[in-house]
Amino acid sequence: MSLTFAAPGGLTGRVIPPPDKSITHRALLAAGVASGRSRVHNPLDTGDCISTRRCLQALGVEIEELHGRQTGISLEIEGRGLRGLREPADVLDAGNSGTTARLLTGLLAGQRLFAVLNGDSSLRSRPMLRVVEPLRQMGADIRGRNQGANLPLVFAPARGELRPIEHRLAVASAQVKSALMFAALRAEGRVRIGGAIGSRDHTERLFEFLALPLQRSPRWLTLEPAAEVPCFELTVPGDISSAAFPIAAALIGGGELLVEDCGLNPSRLGFVEVLKRMGARIEIEEQRSNGGEPVGALKILPGPLSAVEVEPEEVPSCIDELPLLAVLGAFAEGTTVVRGAGELRHKESDRLEALARLLSAVGGRVELTEDGFALQGPQSLASGRVDAKGDHRIAMAAAVLGAGIPGGVTVAGFEAAAVSFPDFPGMFRALGGEVS
Repeated sequence: MSLTFAAPGGLTGRVIPPPDKSITHRALLAAGVASGRSRVHNPLDTGDCISTRRCLQALGVEIEELHGRQTGISLEIEGRGLRGLREPADVLDAGNSGTTARLLTGLLAGQRLFAVLNGDSSLRSRPMLRVVEPLRQMGADIRGRNQGANLPLVFAPARGELRPIEHRLAVASAQVKSALMFAALRAEGRVRIGGAIGSRDHTERLFEFLALPLQRSPRWLTLEPAAEVPCFELTVPGDISSAAFPIAAALIGGGELLVEDCGLNPSRLGFVEVLKRMGARIEIEEQRSNGGEPVGALKILPGPLSAVEVEPEEVPSCIDELPLLAVLGAFAEGTTVVRGAGELRHKESDRLEALARLLSAVGGRVELTEDGFALQGPQSLASGRVDAKGDHRIAMAAAVLGAGIPGGVTVAGFEAAAVSFPDFPGMFRALGGEVS
């Protein structure tokens, strides 16, 4: 599907972003191994989260979908307990979801069942060894392609409990960290996770909300084995990473925007802080807490943008929004530089190469490095055509680019955006943009 996005009059108005993808994954997985019936309101019900849901159902978790006029979709989930997952009758398919594959690996490690976990061609190329190796140290029998570096992975039935370990993460990855945390609940002793633990902390907040045995400090996460995961009720807030797209489009087009019912987890606000350094005027109002997550509103006011430098220690808190930063850098005054973002090469696509193709398609220029990029702005851009190549964030970044270019930008393969933002075109139109 090819769509052309333009906003000759700018974008302005109110928007409620789609439900948070990261929180939906974690709520589903925790409910799947809880003791009793949990209820998850407002889950993201598309793409990657459906992959997680289907894998859990294949493992014997009963999930009932409920619909309310005011509450929308809710899921009632009958958990099977920490050690009660059923052996699947077929291969578990994670689709294109790295979160599903990595977190489910932590959940399956050391279970008394046989399972095979696979995904699509893109997911089969993504690195898994940094999850698999520490789980093997815990005693999990996991085999796979390239010695376990890539899917498919095979899980053999456990002969005993998982062993306690002390493991330091070399790269900040919320997915790897979360996989080890889920596995630690079934270990026979204390598990400590250190090193690069400064990534998004949704799993830590969920564990604290559920009163699971977790202690955290700036240097270590310490987990004790749990007797059970209690059943719970949780409402998923709007996704700040999805909200970043209309925010960027409003800044490019010079419009005022109000983002409502949005998750305001501090570990996810790195992009907002970077925008403030660029000169964006953003007011944040925290209004309530749900499931351990702060929720509220952001008000974005138009103004000129200046270039910014993003250092490696900032990257984990804005990793998903960095392609958008390149788009904004093309409209900002000065040289925008990002360092320490090599993880972008291992997402749904090589997002560094993808953003270079994106800007080149509209006459822009960006210098790529091994772990980042630099570009001089403002640039003279013209209408063009971009192929999303199956990456939802590149598809939406291209659409945002169209908000600042006369004639807009045509995005081929825009259906990829449905993975995280099912009605992006509708939102774009509602804010005054044109989609054809």
